[in-house]
Amino acid sequence: MHQRVFVDANVLCSRTLRDWTCLLRARVDGLFQLHTTEDVLAEVLHTLRRLHPERPGGAVTRLRAAVLASIDELVDDFDATVPYAGNDPDDRHVHAAAVACRADVLRTQDRGLAAAPQSHYLVSGCDAFFTRIDDMAPAAVRDVCLQQVEYWATRTSHPAEALVAALHDAGCPVFANRVRAHLAAIGNDDHRC
Repeated sequence: MHQRVFVDANVLCSRTLRDWTCLLRARVDGLFQLHTTEDVLAEVLHTLRRLHPERPGGAVTRLRAAVLASIDELVDDFDATVPYAGNDPDDRHVHAAAVACRADVLRTQDRGLAAAPQSHYLVSGCDAFFTRIDDMAPAAVRDVCLQQVEYWATRTSHPAEALVAALHDAGCPVFANRVRAHLAAIGNDDHRC
């Protein structure tokens, strides 16, 4: 299963969803490719700047570079006049870019876009997408769990709980339960958690 996955801004705006997306992409080379546009990146940076006006410019530059390092293709041109049946005209560019890059999957947390009838690609939220990755590559998910626990250990005395809570908060309850099970197995295997 080598899928072309177009990533929407709402996935990249969430640190939790962005981290899992990029870390899994690095671990499961060949399983899926990530595609996005400058429009999406501009939306991400604009949103994050509004949420964190005090963030230094270098942090924004490093974030953009980190995202680009995980992206297989930055779709540089698309026809925004392609037929679009969605409810939100602001999502037209996402649909058009997904069509242009021949996406198999459009990863978005936008329920309105997910409700739009599409014939070219599957619209998938992160919970379902991450769960499918876990079905196909559980060892890779376990590796990312360990990486994430290390990150959370620098921020809290209960890193496993924080990791699972962050996934729940990001709208991934099914995958959060999968991660909880991985962490329990890892804890039983080598007492790291």
